[in-house]
Amino acid sequence: MSPSSGRSGGTKPGRRSRRRGRRLRTVDETSAGGLVLDVDHGSAAVIGRLDRRGRLLWSLPKGHIESGETAEQTAVREVSEETGIDSRVLRKLGTIDYWFVAEDRRVHKTVHHFLLQAVGGELSDEDVEVTEVAWVPLGELDERLAYADERRLVRLALDLLAGRTPSTDEPESA
Repeated sequence: MSPSSGRSGGTKPGRRSRRRGRRLRTVDETSAGGLVLDVDHGSAAVIGRLDRRGRLLWSLPKGHIESGETAEQTAVREVSEETGIDSRVLRKLGTIDYWFVAEDRRVHKTVHHFLLQAVGGELSDEDVEVTEVAWVPLGELDERLAYADERRLVRLALDLLAGRTPSTDEPESA
């Protein structure tokens, strides 16, 4: 038997044929969250979650929009649940959408991001979905955040806070 005899004729080299004939169900999910600022200290609250490889990935807090809830209400609720910080929405920052596969589903995720100001609470990692939380100086967010789309939104927010016109490489929906 040759080494390639396990592959079907239509399978590309290096790909397994076990998914052949199986279609993933596609679902849409919508979330909201954002960049929550401690303006007195020039920092932002971020969350860390472990990925499948055990790496700690830092991101902005966010979560699913519940029935009857606006995106703004979700952002405030999720920031509170995931970081322990009470906040208020200052403005919309933008929307990020992406695709991923989880639990035999192909997911199209849309996340509405807002600029929020911390108004109370205490930083806490009690949420079971969150491994760590931290206040990060605004100037260090670009190095800390794991996802390029979130780093772009943070740069947009920093430009807006500084009174600068956002650069043209920012998301259209921002």
